[in-house]
Amino acid sequence: MIRVAPDLQPIVVLGAASFDGLTVVERESRLDEPMAAAAERVRQAPPAERADVRAMYRQVGLDPTRTRPSSEALLRRVRRGDPLPRVNALVDICNWCSLELQLPFGLYDLDHVQGAIELRLGRPGEAYAGIRKDDVHVGGRLTLADAAGPFGNPTSDSARTMITPATRRALFVIFCPRSLAAGLGRALDLTAARVAAFAGGREVERALVV
Repeated sequence: MIRVAPDLQPIVVLGAASFDGLTVVERESRLDEPMAAAAERVRQAPPAERADVRAMYRQVGLDPTRTRPSSEALLRRVRRGDPLPRVNALVDICNWCSLELQLPFGLYDLDHVQGAIELRLGRPGEAYAGIRKDDVHVGGRLTLADAAGPFGNPTSDSARTMITPATRRALFVIFCPRSLAAGLGRALDLTAARVAAFAGGREVERALVV
């Protein structure tokens, strides 16, 4: 399914799960109440920004206060009173899990991934078109890449592999510091249960990639 480059194996463990037969609606009303409740819980008792995730960034030479993990960006958004962003059912599930677990997630349409996937450091000059934003430059950053080049990282994913209502097969990836790897099984269980409840389909494959 996916591999981690040898130089990153002491730093990062990936939790990965693929699904097919999905139904991705733009606004799943059944998510309204649980997502609002999750945001309120975070406001009432905010989890700490994970020092381990920040350390993972620093170990590859990134300043996590300038290039924030997606989980931390979500937490800061909710703590200041904003709702969890709503995009479509699958992306909403991804953001909900990432907020509660305080681990950065990636989410990709498998019909737009080409060949084998590797987590590696981006090469000088590498970039991809971001989702609703300018190019995302990944040189020297943790990045997922396939035969067509980089397409995701724990801060911001690509337009090429973004989830839309046409998505039927998808891959969730949790970017986890090695120090927190013991919790990845529970994190994948939670994610799979929410996908089954709100987007249908079936889990095809799961892996802890060390």
